[in-house]
Amino acid sequence: MSQYQDLKQACYDANMQLPKLGLVLFTFGNASVVDRERSVFAIKPSGVPYEVLQVEDIVILDFANHVLEGEKRPSSDTKTHAVLYSHWDHIGGIVHTHSTYATAWAQAQLDIPILGTTHADHLTADVPCAPPMDDAMIAGDYEHQTGWQILNEFQRRGLSPTEVEMVLLANHAPFTWGKTVEKAVYNSAVLEEIARMAYLSCTLRPAVPRLKDALIRKHYERKHGANSYYGQ
Repeated sequence: MSQYQDLKQACYDANMQLPKLGLVLFTFGNASVVDRERSVFAIKPSGVPYEVLQVEDIVILDFANHVLEGEKRPSSDTKTHAVLYSHWDHIGGIVHTHSTYATAWAQAQLDIPILGTTHADHLTADVPCAPPMDDAMIAGDYEHQTGWQILNEFQRRGLSPTEVEMVLLANHAPFTWGKTVEKAVYNSAVLEEIARMAYLSCTLRPAVPRLKDALIRKHYERKHGANSYYGQ
């Protein structure tokens, strides 16, 4: 049995949640899981349909993108995952999808505005959309540069990746992450839902106002603050 069996199983389980949640079509997405103690991560192989994906297909790599175990090529987005793992040492899992509504906002090159309490239950800011990548980055090591596109945008905006666990890439699609891969999957589903709600709200009322700061803070802190009281 593989020395990475538990890691591969966790990665497989996370990936299989994506079609169940309606977040991927065909092979349009991937999830990865990191093992910080061994400085490795597991990721879905490239172009393998979810209906035939097996645990043994999962690929293990180090942060320099060297394949340590696996017969198949890793996801084409592997270098993006590696950059985020290398620079944000608090995250345990990453999810990338092309879910419809989140991707629509990305293709429109728009942040998702914070319009309601569902959004505020999860973060206190608009979901950021990183700008289009410049030609030199595209022509270079594209997937590696995609990771830097995310890092640079968070630094430019002064955002914390522990507070904002999701991003849109202009003309591309969303990435989410979390302390665990289960949280990254959850965040991916939440992102798609708030993207859908925001789209519908803006369609009904193009000049829909942003949620009041008092409500943003109240809804976020009742779930995440020092005196949170949501849940059991």
